[in-house]
Amino acid sequence: MRNRLKALRAERDWSRQATLAQQLSVSRQTINAIDTGKYDPSLPLAMKTARLFGQAVEAIFFLDDET
Repeated sequence: MRNRLKALRAERDWSRQATLAQQLSVSRQTINAIDTGKYDPSLPLAMKTARLFGQAVEAIFFLDDET
């Protein structure tokens, strides 16, 4: 699974992973693992992330074979 988290953080000037982690009540390490594709978020975390950025889950997270 790929994602647009890094780009979305940049759009909000949240250059630090810790800023997003705090907003989502997760660890910075969790955000790092999602950013690097080492961890796929749970559905509740993906939905909370989408709500935070005002986008659909599918606009942030997508399968590797999708463009």
